[in-house]
Amino acid sequence: MANSDVVDMICRKAVEVVTVDELRDRILHGGKLRGYLGFEPSGLFHIGWLIWAFKYRDLVNAGIDMYLLAATWHAWINDKLGGNLDLIRAAANHVVSVLKHVNIDISKVKVVYAEELVDDREYWGILIKVAKRVSLARVRRALTIMGRKSEEAETDFSKLIYPLMQVTDIFYLDLDVALGGIDQRKAHMLARDVADKLGFKKPIAIHTPLLTSLQGVGRMDIKGEVDDVLSEVKMSKSRPESAIFITDSDDEIRKKIMNAYCPPKQVDLNPVMELAKYIIFYDEPKKVVIERPQRFGGPLEIYTYRELEDLYISGKLHPLDLKATVADHIVDIVRPIREGVIKESGELLAGLMSHVSR
Repeated sequence: MANSDVVDMICRKAVEVVTVDELRDRILHGGKLRGYLGFEPSGLFHIGWLIWAFKYRDLVNAGIDMYLLAATWHAWINDKLGGNLDLIRAAANHVVSVLKHVNIDISKVKVVYAEELVDDREYWGILIKVAKRVSLARVRRALTIMGRKSEEAETDFSKLIYPLMQVTDIFYLDLDVALGGIDQRKAHMLARDVADKLGFKKPIAIHTPLLTSLQGVGRMDIKGEVDDVLSEVKMSKSRPESAIFITDSDDEIRKKIMNAYCPPKQVDLNPVMELAKYIIFYDEPKKVVIERPQRFGGPLEIYTYRELEDLYISGKLHPLDLKATVADHIVDIVRPIREGVIKESGELLAGLMSHVSR
């Protein structure tokens, strides 16, 4: 694969790459690159995570040596699953199982758990070096990466360790590339800011979009802090009605999409259009047939998201027809993943679901 094709594969569908020039230069002159994604095991895998999973697959296919960090201690700090490390590890194993069924070649992936990192005194040495280079105010501002507000550290000091650990993960693993959702930007920028001061490689940051809650943004005032807005509008495992889970049945998926917020002619913050853009049309061109009654123009055949967007903005595509089409395709995407995960690790999944649903 030509270098330009590798860069295109890595950058496609990303919200931001910091920076593309650095990425291009390292691919050309840096030899084999090392990258990672760190995920916080916090429950069942929801469809919003498919966006970073698809991008992770791109990086593996592009020949980058990829780590998958199960951030178990991070989840413990963040009070996920009641701070129960056994449940957190089960959730981590669930994510690995899902990724296998998203056609990621796990044999090419180095799966590591936070316990392995924190067992090494060198890890804590790096963390202290990072801590000595940043201010308390900067760390507090970075707490949004864990879905927390800065004032929450007033009652739980451990929250302040989380951003420092995330930066330390990057340096300890000697990474060239850090992949994450756009909500992880502050941690990645913090790592870039202190890298030169500490003699570490400055990580290239690749950020993927977040899916809007199926319930939409309602009447929320979105003039505030960007990270606070993201935390309010994105799909969330803590609000099951706002998200589609890999474990949802075909009927549950259809019901959630048919009940989703989907204003006519509007694309921005429209969760149904986002499902089409980032999940259905992640690979383009892709043939999609929109079934419509003859009195409304009959079936439509399209191959790109842009075609879908043009139809919807112009009013030629009704929200109900859009929802029905998106629901059918999301069902087709999720069903084999769900069936594969149940077949491979049904007992683990059942145990995890029994705790998550309580």
